[in-house]
Amino acid sequence: MDTTKVRVLIADDDRNIAGALCALLENEPDLSVVAVASDVDETIALAELHVPAVAVLDVRMPGGGGVHAARELRRVAPATKLMAFSAYLDDATIADIMAAGVSEYLIKGAPNDQIVAVIRRLGLSA
Repeated sequence: MDTTKVRVLIADDDRNIAGALCALLENEPDLSVVAVASDVDETIALAELHVPAVAVLDVRMPGGGGVHAARELRRVAPATKLMAFSAYLDDATIADIMAAGVSEYLIKGAPNDQIVAVIRRLGLSA
């Protein structure tokens, strides 16, 4: 295991989004995707197993959504930094997930360099 890389968990029920994020991050020499989850329960289990520096959470996924995942991750992996990655920009959704412990909120469709920069920044602060 290369401890010099920022370890990232991707949690998104859309396989296309998860695959694209995985491919994007694996092309970065200092980032490593350690797990990909498609629902809240899998996200929590994989976070406990892999202890990522950063978890990228879809706001709306099976099992209670990103808010539930964020709350549980705060409990089981308190050092993991959380980033929400969502198609939703309504204030209530953003407020709920930020209150659950998410540090950054990016909209799906954000430029790749912005996604990488946020994950890198969060990982370096972990």
